Amino acid sequence: MTLATTADAPVAFSKLAVEKIQEVLTQENRAGDALRVFIAGMSCSGPQYGMGIESEAGADDTEFVQHGLRVIIDRRSLEYMTGASVEYVEDPNGGGFKIDNPNATGGCSSCGSSGSCSSA
Repeated sequence: MTLATTADAPVAFSKLAVEKIQEVLTQENRAGDALRVFIAGMSCSGPQYGMGIESEAGADDTEFVQHGLRVIIDRRSLEYMTGASVEYVEDPNGGGFKIDNPNATGGCSSCGSSGSCSSA
């Protein structure tokens, strides 16, 4: 496991995003646990992200703290997510997390008209 300092954090979380995540951790009685952020898959529009709650980081994970929140990212996801930022946004339909990733590009070489990916 690699432990990064807040100044070296590979992904920036806004204070509002951290507050919303900490609310969930508290509701789930997991206030001491960490948020895992990962690449769940790739599509023609770029990476699809996932989040989960974990107690401990694994050997190949990077862990850092942002605004008091422990964050864990696996090595593969870190390659794609370094430099990204996470914000919590609300609109008339509700709220959710927005990941702005300057490294995000389409995930496959050809897409059909339906938007589904085909292998190259």
